[in-house]
Amino acid sequence: MKQYLYKLKNYIQYKINREIGGVFFRQAVKQRPLRIIIGASRRTQKGWIPSEEYCLNLLKTEDWRRYFKENSIDALLAEHVWEHLTKKNGLRAATVCYKYLKKSGYLRIAIPDGLFPNKNYINHVKPGSNDPDASDHKVLYNYKSISKLFGKVGFKVHLLEYFDEKGRFHFKKWNKDDGMIYRSKRYDKRNNGRKLNYTSIVLDATKSEKL
Repeated sequence: MKQYLYKLKNYIQYKINREIGGVFFRQAVKQRPLRIIIGASRRTQKGWIPSEEYCLNLLKTEDWRRYFKENSIDALLAEHVWEHLTKKNGLRAATVCYKYLKKSGYLRIAIPDGLFPNKNYINHVKPGSNDPDASDHKVLYNYKSISKLFGKVGFKVHLLEYFDEKGRFHFKKWNKDDGMIYRSKRYDKRNNGRKLNYTSIVLDATKSEKL
C-alpha cells in the first residue's frame, strides 16, 4: 500500500509540474533567438530557456510539437544528458533535435569521456557504476562513437574538448555564451592548475544548411 501511495504521489506531482511548467514554458519560448537548455536541472543561463524532462522529453515528439514548429530552434544545449539514454534512444533524440533546429542551427552537448586517462573517473561514470550519480548511465562514449551517432542523423560534428586513445587532451576554444558547459576544462572547479581532474567530451552538432 505504501508503495502504491508513493507512486501515486509521484504521478500527481509529475502531472502538476507538467501542466504548470508547460504554461510558463510556452510563454518563454516566444523569445528570440530561441535557445533551449535540455534537462537544465534548474540551471539557467542568460539568453537561454531552461527545460526539464517533465515538460520537454527528448523522446516524446508530442512534447516538441506542443511548443515548436519544425526548423524553428536556433540552438539547443544538453550537458550530461545523452549518457542517460540507450544508444537507440540517443539516436532517436538526436533525430528529434535535428528536425526542430533551424538550418545551420546547432546542438551543443557534453558527456562523460570514455577515454579520460584516469580509472577513478571511468569507474565513476561508466554504466553499472556503484556511484549514485551514475546509477542510470546507459552508455560511455568516446569522441569517435558520439561523432558517429550524430553523423548518422545528418549533423556536422565539431569536437571542442576530448581525450584521444593515447591520453592526449584536445581543446578548441569555445564561447560560453553559445552554451555554457560546467563540467569542462575551464569551468569545472575540480580542475586545478595544469591537472585535469574532470572534463567531458564537448561538441557542437550543426544542422546542414543544405536540406
